[in-house]
Amino acid sequence: TFVDGRFYFDQNDNYVPSVTTILEAYPKPYALLQWIKENGENSDKIRDAKGDIGSAVHRLTENYDNGFDCNLLDLEGSPLYSLEVWSMFERYVDFTNRFNPVHNMIEQNIININLGYAGTLDRVSNLNGKKFLIDIKTSNGVYNSFWLQLAAYRELLKNEGIEVDGVAILWLNAKTRSNGSNGAIQGMGWQLLQKDDTTEDFMLFEAVKKLWLAENKNAKPKEFSYQLNHKKNGA
Repeated sequence: TFVDGRFYFDQNDNYVPSVTTILEAYPKPYALLQWIKENGENSDKIRDAKGDIGSAVHRLTENYDNGFDCNLLDLEGSPLYSLEVWSMFERYVDFTNRFNPVHNMIEQNIININLGYAGTLDRVSNLNGKKFLIDIKTSNGVYNSFWLQLAAYRELLKNEGIEVDGVAILWLNAKTRSNGSNGAIQGMGWQLLQKDDTTEDFMLFEAVKKLWLAENKNAKPKEFSYQLNHKKNGA
């Protein structure tokens, strides 16, 4: 039996929605609404494909930071990943090699029943003498809701007794064409965007959470049951 990924459970089987689930109630940007309108039925397929790309990149970066070999080709020489996925992963490798972040947390789940939400924090890292909460993004743009997401994660960390100097988005699909200057943390096709004060972002997240709760008063995790194996009769 599997439970949908919109909710997280603690050890006592209490559950809360994820931060990203709550942020579904955040107003969509006008450009995104226009894109959905123009693509019609295909918009869901395109969204899911983009989600698959993001998941693959996250798995690669997690394996890489945990010291595992990451290969583009399998033993027969066939690609394991699309070139779009691999190019974003190489941008992450470039970021790591040039700026040497030291990771305190990698893909860490934190659940807080009192706050009423949970999430998976991509990285908590020491970088250039500061501690950052970093979220890895592969999207076409950087949206306001991303900062609300990080502000909510930062509050989860505070409740665990962990303070950070700021939050950051490591955007692996940026339009940057150089390594930048004046202390910029970026490279070809990637960029680290930073923010120190997330007070207003967290206040806005709390407002969005109230809206989500108002529209989902009785929301519960869905369960899906599957057999673990099948064999065709007579085979």
